[in-house]
Amino acid sequence: MTHDSPSLYLHHDPAAHRFSVRLDGHEAELLYSLRNGRMVIDHTGVPEAIGGRGVAALLVRAALDHARSQGWRVVPACSYSAAYVQRHPEYADLVDAA
Repeated sequence: MTHDSPSLYLHHDPAAHRFSVRLDGHEAELLYSLRNGRMVIDHTGVPEAIGGRGVAALLVRAALDHARSQGWRVVPACSYSAAYVQRHPEYADLVDAA
């Protein structure tokens, strides 16, 4: 899956339960686990060099959209993903408490 920018590449590795983005030679990631049909977003990390460009939001949105397509509920366990779902009520129907 690619994004508008030619230097941005979003990848999902289902076996590793990982979404990643490469941008300008740096890699950001979102790690999740699957527990009882729920995607638990455990970690979102963006290197400082590419921070402030919406990369974390792109990762969380991709994870949430994937969860929706799989019929999974979501537990936003990391602080960024929790803040993201609070700011984006269109994902409220997916969210379970931790």
